[in-house]
Amino acid sequence: MKRVGVAILGLGTVGGGTYRIITEHRDFYKKTQDIDLEVECVLELNKDRIAALGIPEEKVAANIAEVVSNPGVDIVVEVIGGVGVARTFVQAALSAGKSVVTSNKELIAKYSYELEKIARHKNCGLYYEASCVGGVPIIRTLLDGLQANNILSMMGIVNGTTNYILDKMTNEGASYADVLKQAQALGYAELNPTADVEGFDSTYKLSILSSMAFHTKIPYTKIYREGITQITQEDIAYGKELGYVIKLLAIGKQTPAGIEVRVHPTYVRAGHPLASVNDAFNAVFITGDAVGDIMLYGRGAGDLPTGSAIVSDVIYAATHSDIKYSTFKNTANADKETKFVSNFSSAYYLRVTVCDKVGVLAKISNIFARRNVSVCEMIQKDNEEDGKATLIFITHETREQNIRNAVAKISALEDVAQVNSVIRVVS
Repeated sequence: MKRVGVAILGLGTVGGGTYRIITEHRDFYKKTQDIDLEVECVLELNKDRIAALGIPEEKVAANIAEVVSNPGVDIVVEVIGGVGVARTFVQAALSAGKSVVTSNKELIAKYSYELEKIARHKNCGLYYEASCVGGVPIIRTLLDGLQANNILSMMGIVNGTTNYILDKMTNEGASYADVLKQAQALGYAELNPTADVEGFDSTYKLSILSSMAFHTKIPYTKIYREGITQITQEDIAYGKELGYVIKLLAIGKQTPAGIEVRVHPTYVRAGHPLASVNDAFNAVFITGDAVGDIMLYGRGAGDLPTGSAIVSDVIYAATHSDIKYSTFKNTANADKETKFVSNFSSAYYLRVTVCDKVGVLAKISNIFARRNVSVCEMIQKDNEEDGKATLIFITHETREQNIRNAVAKISALEDVAQVNSVIRVVS
């Protein structure tokens, strides 16, 4: 039976979960995978975390040099996070010929090209299933399940924190600020929630997934990004009335004009499978040219779900001698031949506060018509403020630039107080 030694860098939530899974399932892996998987050593500065997991003192490494020079370590698991120390440690492990498993989506989105170069040179593996969608096997599905397909599109909820916030705002009527505090108290959101609520986390994940799906490098800097901080109870309520729920979606599409990649709040029709993904759960809806539509769903974060994905990669690395690397040229920037579409097509929701006068709607309709924007639905609501009204529009599909131009012109109208919201729509 093959013995496989694992080093874990960091024993936070995910690192602790990974240690528990490997330790508690050791006999199970001997029986089912024919490998003896053992945590050879850990690198962690917090002694309380080490004690809480009952890790023997002799398994605690003093520094990264001790880890990578240990002949008993075959695979290094990095769960520190960030792109500072983690990047240096992963480089050191790969340079020493150790395969690396990581959950670090920012590191992979920003530096996979340099890390993969080292891995190729040293003939070792770089695995990152846990970097995207927690315990849901999205990367393995793309690499080993859907390779017969030309992936046409993917659309998903890939950040549990924002989905939790939007779900509570929708179902409990709470404000963004109040739900954010709840999410922080539960550990779903960091004290500084910017990476989640402003869409950075989802952008890193979309960069990784779309590169794999479309077989070309999609740098995170090419992805349009918009967060959820401007979503209000008014928009959630009007969406419900129109048959929609708001989700922060990561969207990637291959079109005849090129690839479009974007992260933004989106109205999803209530009957769509993604509309029922609630709480901190994640899901990705994929369309392949042969398989058609499939959806992967599950917990997008947490110690054991993410630890499950990490250990899955560890087992894969331990049982596959044929190492796979990117199916595309993995460089810092996009391939020169790859075209990106920024003026993408979508339907749109607009909420506009206007003076309640005759002729205002006609002026707005004229602006829409002149910019190839066709209205699918429109409702008017009286405002509490005297002399004001709220107009809600749902458009047919049109170009992003058409909407931007129309909004600029509508905002400049004398009888328009404010264009309150512009939100993209998926039916």
